[in-house]
Amino acid sequence: MPRYFTLLEAEALLPEVERLLRDLREFKSAYDSADAALKQIAQRVALTGGMIPRRDRVAELRAQKDVSARGLKHAVEQFEQIGCLLKDLDMGLVDFPTLYRGKEVYLCWKSGEAGITFWHHVEDGFRGRKPIDSEFLSHHRGSA
Repeated sequence: MPRYFTLLEAEALLPEVERLLRDLREFKSAYDSADAALKQIAQRVALTGGMIPRRDRVAELRAQKDVSARGLKHAVEQFEQIGCLLKDLDMGLVDFPTLYRGKEVYLCWKSGEAGITFWHHVEDGFRGRKPIDSEFLSHHRGSA
């Protein structure tokens, strides 16, 4: 069963969510960098017909990739523990499940926004974002 957030609960989590987003982006960047370097080494070996790469460099890149993968996994698990939904890492798009008129909807926040000022129906996604107004606030609640 999903956790439902009030607007205040979700906004209180934004500093932690921003930290997790930064961590995820750093781990993803390190992973992608190590992966690209390993692929480049493999391509050079194939093109030269069997060149022997520096083993220490390959081991270092594999270790970087493994550490980054573990960091990514841990940060994603932290998102899951909080109960919010990471929708797009590059955009920094995060949804917080809530209830509006008895139906599950999402409080929607994007990295760089000062606070949570939008919501949308589950099926509408980011393109269906609507401003949080007094009508929404009067019919919204965080728990079932």
